[in-house]
Amino acid sequence: MNKQCYFSQNNIRNIDYKDTEILKKFLNPHGRMISRKKTGVCARSQRQLATAVKYARFMGLLPYIAR
Repeated sequence: MNKQCYFSQNNIRNIDYKDTEILKKFLNPHGRMISRKKTGVCARSQRQLATAVKYARFMGLLPYIAR
């Protein structure tokens, strides 16, 4: 069964790095990004998500690692 892309389903065109609640859904407890296979996110959204997570980490909104 194919999972539907979260961002396509909720009609989110651009992923904002300031929206940390959405970004946290795609990080595991250690702070690493979860793969496309597990989350069901489409390729375009996964690229935007990776960029948004990197910006959020750089700005100090998300941790690089969580213990």
